Amino acid sequence: MSAAIIAGELSKGKLKFVMVEMFRSVLGKALGFVGYTIQYGCIAHCAFEYIGEVVVCSGPSMEPTIVNHDIVFSERMSRQLCRIQKGDIVIAKSPFDPNMNICKRVIGLEGDKVCTSSPSDVFKTHTYVPNGHVWLEGDNLRNSTDSRSYGPVPYALIRGRVCLKVTLCCHI
Repeated sequence: MSAAIIAGELSKGKLKFVMVEMFRSVLGKALGFVGYTIQYGCIAHCAFEYIGEVVVCSGPSMEPTIVNHDIVFSERMSRQLCRIQKGDIVIAKSPFDPNMNICKRVIGLEGDKVCTSSPSDVFKTHTYVPNGHVWLEGDNLRNSTDSRSYGPVPYALIRGRVCLKVTLCCHI
Protein backbone atom coordinates (compact mmCIF):
# COMPACT_ATOMS: atom_id res chain seq x y z
CA MET A 1 0.00 0.00 0.00
CA SER A 2 1.14 3.44 -0.73
CA ALA A 3 1.58 6.16 1.88
CA ALA A 4 -1.25 8.27 0.35
CA ILE A 5 -3.77 5.43 0.68
CA ILE A 6 -2.74 4.77 4.28
CA ALA A 7 -3.01 8.52 5.09
CA GLY A 8 -6.48 8.63 3.44
CA GLU A 9 -7.65 5.65 5.49
CA LEU A 10 -6.38 7.27 8.69
CA SER A 11 -8.16 10.52 7.80
CA LYS A 12 -11.43 8.67 7.18
CA GLY A 13 -11.11 6.85 10.47
CA LYS A 14 -10.24 10.06 12.29
CA LEU A 15 -13.16 11.87 10.64
CA LYS A 16 -15.48 9.02 11.59
CA PHE A 17 -14.23 9.20 15.18
CA VAL A 18 -14.72 12.99 15.33
CA MET A 19 -18.27 12.67 13.90
CA VAL A 20 -19.20 9.99 16.45
CA GLU A 21 -17.82 12.13 19.28
CA MET A 22 -19.76 15.19 18.05
CA PHE A 23 -22.95 13.12 17.84
CA ARG A 24 -22.39 11.80 21.36
CA SER A 25 -21.81 15.32 22.65
CA VAL A 26 -24.94 16.76 21.01
CA LEU A 27 -27.04 13.77 22.11
CA GLY A 28 -25.70 14.07 25.67
CA LYS A 29 -26.55 17.77 25.84
CA ALA A 30 -30.03 17.18 24.38
CA LEU A 31 -30.76 14.38 26.85
CA GLY A 32 -29.43 16.52 29.70
CA PHE A 33 -31.78 19.35 28.66
CA VAL A 34 -34.73 16.93 28.48
CA GLY A 35 -33.80 15.57 31.91
CA TYR A 36 -33.69 19.05 33.48
CA THR A 37 -36.96 19.97 31.77
CA ILE A 38 -38.66 16.89 33.22
CA GLN A 39 -37.19 17.59 36.68
CA TYR A 40 -38.36 21.21 36.71
CA GLY A 41 -41.73 20.19 35.31
CA CYS A 42 -42.17 17.73 38.19
CA ILE A 43 -41.12 20.36 40.73
CA ALA A 44 -43.59 22.88 39.25
CA HIS A 45 -46.38 20.28 39.24
CA CYS A 46 -45.77 19.41 42.89
CA ALA A 47 -45.62 23.09 43.85
CA PHE A 48 -48.94 23.86 42.13
CA GLU A 49 -50.60 20.68 43.38
CA TYR A 50 -49.47 20.75 47.03
CA ILE A 51 -48.35 24.29 47.88
CA GLY A 52 -50.57 26.69 45.95
CA GLU A 53 -51.35 28.47 42.74
CA VAL A 54 -51.94 31.90 41.28
CA VAL A 55 -55.54 32.46 40.10
CA VAL A 56 -57.04 35.28 38.05
CA CYS A 57 -60.64 35.74 39.25
CA SER A 58 -63.43 36.73 36.89
CA GLY A 59 -67.06 37.65 37.42
CA PRO A 60 -68.96 39.86 39.86
CA SER A 61 -69.94 37.27 42.50
CA MET A 62 -67.25 38.26 45.04
CA GLU A 63 -67.51 42.05 44.65
CA PRO A 64 -66.48 44.25 46.40
CA THR A 65 -63.89 41.95 48.05
CA ILE A 66 -62.53 40.52 44.80
CA VAL A 67 -63.35 42.26 41.54
CA ASN A 68 -63.10 41.05 37.96
CA HIS A 69 -59.49 40.25 36.91
CA ASP A 70 -58.07 40.42 40.46
CA ILE A 71 -55.12 38.10 41.00
CA VAL A 72 -55.09 35.94 44.13
CA PHE A 73 -52.78 33.28 45.55
CA SER A 74 -54.55 30.15 46.73
CA GLU A 75 -52.64 27.97 49.20
CA ARG A 76 -53.47 24.26 49.42
CA MET A 77 -52.12 23.33 52.85
CA SER A 78 -55.27 24.46 54.69
CA ARG A 79 -57.35 22.09 52.59
CA GLN A 80 -54.92 19.21 53.09
CA LEU A 81 -54.90 19.78 56.86
CA CYS A 82 -58.70 20.33 57.07
CA ARG A 83 -58.16 23.90 58.30
CA ILE A 84 -60.82 25.62 56.19
CA GLN A 85 -62.92 27.89 58.45
CA LYS A 86 -66.06 29.97 58.17
CA GLY A 87 -65.28 33.27 56.50
CA ASP A 88 -62.41 31.91 54.40
CA ILE A 89 -62.45 32.63 50.69
CA VAL A 90 -61.75 29.45 48.73
CA ILE A 91 -61.14 28.35 45.17
CA ALA A 92 -63.18 25.23 44.36
CA LYS A 93 -64.15 23.16 41.35
CA SER A 94 -67.59 24.13 40.09
CA PRO A 95 -70.22 21.48 40.94
CA PHE A 96 -71.77 22.17 37.49
CA ASP A 97 -68.59 22.22 35.38
CA PRO A 98 -65.46 20.45 36.69
CA ASN A 99 -63.33 22.32 34.13
CA MET A 100 -64.18 25.63 35.80
CA ASN A 101 -63.04 26.98 39.18
CA ILE A 102 -65.21 29.16 41.43
CA CYS A 103 -64.16 31.69 44.05
CA LYS A 104 -66.57 31.87 47.03
CA ARG A 105 -66.67 32.52 50.78
CA VAL A 106 -67.26 29.66 53.24
CA ILE A 107 -70.52 30.41 55.06
CA GLY A 108 -71.09 27.07 56.73
CA LEU A 109 -69.17 23.92 57.64
CA GLU A 110 -70.55 20.42 58.16
CA GLY A 111 -73.33 20.40 60.76
CA ASP A 112 -73.99 24.17 60.54
CA LYS A 113 -77.47 25.56 59.99
CA VAL A 114 -77.48 27.96 57.01
CA CYS A 115 -80.05 30.20 55.34
CA THR A 116 -80.81 28.91 51.85
CA SER A 117 -83.04 31.74 50.62
CA SER A 118 -81.96 34.79 48.68
CA PRO A 119 -81.89 38.24 50.35
CA SER A 120 -85.13 39.35 48.68
CA ASP A 121 -87.18 36.35 49.87
CA VAL A 122 -89.84 37.23 52.45
CA PHE A 123 -89.86 33.77 54.02
CA LYS A 124 -86.43 32.48 54.99
CA THR A 125 -85.59 28.79 54.64
CA HIS A 126 -82.78 26.96 56.38
CA THR A 127 -80.90 23.69 56.00
CA TYR A 128 -78.05 21.85 57.65
CA VAL A 129 -74.73 21.33 55.89
CA PRO A 130 -74.14 17.55 55.59
CA ASN A 131 -70.92 15.80 56.67
CA GLY A 132 -68.05 16.24 54.24
CA HIS A 133 -69.54 19.40 52.70
CA VAL A 134 -69.29 23.19 52.98
CA TRP A 135 -71.74 25.98 52.16
CA LEU A 136 -70.27 28.53 49.75
CA GLU A 137 -71.70 31.94 48.84
CA GLY A 138 -70.43 34.94 46.90
CA ASP A 139 -70.12 38.28 48.70
CA ASN A 140 -72.36 39.87 46.04
CA LEU A 141 -75.48 37.91 47.04
CA ARG A 142 -77.70 39.45 44.37
CA ASN A 143 -75.32 38.47 41.58
CA SER A 144 -73.83 35.13 42.60
CA THR A 145 -74.46 31.53 41.63
CA ASP A 146 -73.47 29.60 44.73
CA SER A 147 -74.69 27.00 47.25
CA ARG A 148 -78.09 28.65 47.26
CA SER A 149 -78.36 27.40 43.66
CA TYR A 150 -76.44 24.12 43.70
CA GLY A 151 -76.53 23.15 47.38
CA PRO A 152 -73.69 22.13 49.69
CA VAL A 153 -70.33 21.60 47.99
CA PRO A 154 -68.26 18.47 48.78
CA TYR A 155 -65.09 19.31 50.70
CA ALA A 156 -63.11 17.39 48.06
CA LEU A 157 -63.98 20.05 45.44
CA ILE A 158 -62.09 22.73 47.38
CA ARG A 159 -58.77 23.45 45.64
CA GLY A 160 -57.34 25.93 48.14
CA ARG A 161 -57.83 28.90 50.46
CA VAL A 162 -57.17 32.41 49.18
CA CYS A 163 -54.44 33.94 51.35
CA LEU A 164 -53.15 36.80 49.23
CA LYS A 165 -54.73 39.30 46.83
CA VAL A 166 -52.50 41.18 44.41
CA THR A 167 -53.73 44.69 43.68
CA LEU A 168 -52.43 46.13 40.44
CA CYS A 169 -51.79 49.86 40.16
CA CYS A 170 -54.55 50.23 37.53
CA HIS A 171 -57.15 49.09 40.14
CA ILE A 172 -56.25 51.80 42.65
